[in-house]
Amino acid sequence: MNKYFATLALACITATSVSAAELPERIKSAGKVAVANQPNYPPMEYKDPATNELKGLDIDLGLALAKQLGVKVEWADIGFEQMIPSLTTGRVDLIHSGMSDLPKRRDTLDFVDYMKSGAQFYVSFARRDEFKAQTDLCGKTIGMSRRTSFPDETAKWSAANCEAAGKPAIKVVGTEGSADARAQLKQGRVDAAVQGSETIPYLMNLEKDTYAVIGEPFTAVYQGIGFAKKDTELRDAYAGALKALIESGEYKKIFASFGLEAAMLDGIYINGEAAK
Repeated sequence: MNKYFATLALACITATSVSAAELPERIKSAGKVAVANQPNYPPMEYKDPATNELKGLDIDLGLALAKQLGVKVEWADIGFEQMIPSLTTGRVDLIHSGMSDLPKRRDTLDFVDYMKSGAQFYVSFARRDEFKAQTDLCGKTIGMSRRTSFPDETAKWSAANCEAAGKPAIKVVGTEGSADARAQLKQGRVDAAVQGSETIPYLMNLEKDTYAVIGEPFTAVYQGIGFAKKDTELRDAYAGALKALIESGEYKKIFASFGLEAAMLDGIYINGEAAK
């Protein structure tokens, strides 16, 4: 994405607020946006086990963005692998569900980025002393959701840090989501697991003395709200709404409520590049 495109993407954004007039006519007429989200990735999105209510950072931010735009949110619980097809066929208007803004996804989507993330190795708390460094994971079996970029990223890390040093490769196990990876870790079926760095503090607080992180995140990536390539008007409206939330302090308030201030961005980024 060149700087001209980044500038064009925010051409209609004011410094103070965003009006519903900037939304596509179909959204204004409906008074709502249909948003793909799968609530199985706490603290980003999950269902309260007591009330079945949707909660999480993505939920709070999504509602705040919609309010800024003067519309309501209609959440669509869609499997991660079906989100992009659902967007491109018009079943939903956008994707807001802990999706990484990856170059290979930009052939189909445009992203308005809203936070930093990274792939993080972690092990069971009981085995933490076995893994003092990330390279102690070489040759071990590591579980991670097959629906994410983690398997490819872990294989690349292994090639550069294990095989290149003459150590055995990590054995990547694709699981049916992050919850399955955690279950296999607890059962001893894998030696370690990988999840987004934004989720680990929440898990460690929820389940005391259950997990231990190994080193720092080994990738750096933005999480983004995904829009169909043709839907530039809606993308730009959301970029403007996010800008307004950042300036008002509500963006920071939402992230602080989940203890994720370190994951905040310093401005508006579209497809991984700062918008000027």
